Amino acid sequence: MSDPIIIEWVNAAIQGNQDAFAEILYTFQDDVYNLCYRMLSERGEAEDATQEAFLRAYLNLERYDQNRSFKTWVMTIASNHCIDRIRKRRMVETSIDEPTPTNLALSSAEPQPEYAAVLNEQSQEIQALLEELPEDYRLAVVLRYWYEYSYSEIADVMETTESAIKSRLFRARKMLADSVDSSSTNRDFSNLIEEN
Repeated sequence: MSDPIIIEWVNAAIQGNQDAFAEILYTFQDDVYNLCYRMLSERGEAEDATQEAFLRAYLNLERYDQNRSFKTWVMTIASNHCIDRIRKRRMVETSIDEPTPTNLALSSAEPQPEYAAVLNEQSQEIQALLEELPEDYRLAVVLRYWYEYSYSEIADVMETTESAIKSRLFRARKMLADSVDSSSTNRDFSNLIEEN
């Protein structure tokens, strides 16, 4: 069941209240962006996908089932859009690989440069492993281990059964275990690989 405040915003947005939709956007934009980034691995593309997901949500607000979680609904829209982008990306060969940007801040509130570099390297290794997974496995892994969704929530987002999700996660963990070598990524993925 969705939050009554969210339902109120949705109903107001359907009536044309742009401020109400802005509240929805501010509430869910980080979750949607993070999902898009984990799926697409590139910041600019994740930003574009986030905007597209919210545009699609806005255009289809009247179709939203208010008995369902709004977050799950918008995450479903975003994940489907990301999967479409990944499939289109595979059809087009690119001649130049874009390097992954590094954001190392040297302010006193930020981690020390060496620590930030290690974290950045680990993040890149994890992202590279995720990219090896088929898109439906990748989505299941991201929803389970980054968003801590239950099997039933993941099944709702991916519009399938809990048993199918358990199977995908099992296969994804097996694929990740086969891909992981003795690098530092072992520590980061140990909880995924060992889960029953």
